Amino acid sequence: MDGPVRQRSLWQHNLALVLGEVGRAEPTSRARIAQATGLTRATVSALVEVLVRGRLVDEVGPAPRGGAGRPATGLVLSPAGPAGLGLEINVDYLAAAVVDLTGAVRHLEVRQADQRGRAPDEVLADVAELAARARDAVDLPLAGARLAVPGLVDARGLVRLAPNLGWRDLDVLGPLTSAPHWPGLPTEIDNEANLAALGELSTTDRERSFLYVSGEVGIGAGIVLDGGLLRGTHGWSGEIGHVTIAADGPTCRCGARGCLEQYAGQEAILRTAGVPAGEPLPADLAVRRLVELAGAADPATVSALAAAGTALGIAAAGVVNLLDLDAVVLGGSFAPLAGWLCAAVERELATRVLTAAWSPVPVRACALGTRAAVVGAAGAVVREVQAAPASWVDG
Repeated sequence: MDGPVRQRSLWQHNLALVLGEVGRAEPTSRARIAQATGLTRATVSALVEVLVRGRLVDEVGPAPRGGAGRPATGLVLSPAGPAGLGLEINVDYLAAAVVDLTGAVRHLEVRQADQRGRAPDEVLADVAELAARARDAVDLPLAGARLAVPGLVDARGLVRLAPNLGWRDLDVLGPLTSAPHWPGLPTEIDNEANLAALGELSTTDRERSFLYVSGEVGIGAGIVLDGGLLRGTHGWSGEIGHVTIAADGPTCRCGARGCLEQYAGQEAILRTAGVPAGEPLPADLAVRRLVELAGAADPATVSALAAAGTALGIAAAGVVNLLDLDAVVLGGSFAPLAGWLCAAVERELATRVLTAAWSPVPVRACALGTRAAVVGAAGAVVREVQAAPASWVDG
């Protein structure tokens, strides 16, 4: 690496370092950043000037400081800086969200509709329209888009299998980015539970290793290990919904028998609770109905949720035993139902996790609620900006 290239690389690294410090302790000051990073005050001041000019950092009132002396100018992440667009395709709904550089959700739209049986191109055209509506709803530059889908996504962006949508070996990005309303953003695709887990990671300092279990019609998981997402060789880790609970159990949409989804998926819970069959309930109404029934102590519903929690605990215990995780986080439709699920999950973990006697594994609802995947998708774009801000500023 020659001198100019090395110098540019160092500058980019330091720029990201300074931006990271601003986000870590808002409001902060130039002096505090210099102390935390080991950079000279002159270097920090020059880098902050670049970030302010690029609208990634704002100067505000005096930053808190100890001791005497003139108050220092405070520095915070700019809500006017580049934002991320998150998109989600799920069985019962489509969603779009915009998250700004500070992590605030600036736009959220959810379109409830059953996607099963629809042609993929029709679904993707609707997603493109949602993306355009999100772009028009915010006065922010969008750095890119991330699409969350409930299935296996390979490194090339192909959806290898999304059984609850009936998708197999499907190119999603091509039709999406060529759709008439598409806003022309760089776009990546990932599993919805992975993106939800990353979103959860950004909300907590409590755990750096946890199992995030996302419940909808299907069940997925994102595994965060030592502060990073555990993807596996092909990027297909986390398919906890197809862990076997009973080898001779009911047949799953994936073709196997006894999968976790058949015991703790949304349709399984509704069926066990005795919620009348007929027209399928939209996801939000189904969850609301279960919450109402459980809140009224309906015996069948409480029993159905306890059974689902038991199945979840059995599956989660195997993951915790393998990976030594700090916690289990319940997301998606499991989040509003966590009050009736957690006890059964914790009971199974206490029984089945070898180390639970001296290191209990807590179970809790996710911080981002039912929209964790789409908000996490938008947040993933924002984190990329924060990790590499040089492309957004003039050096």
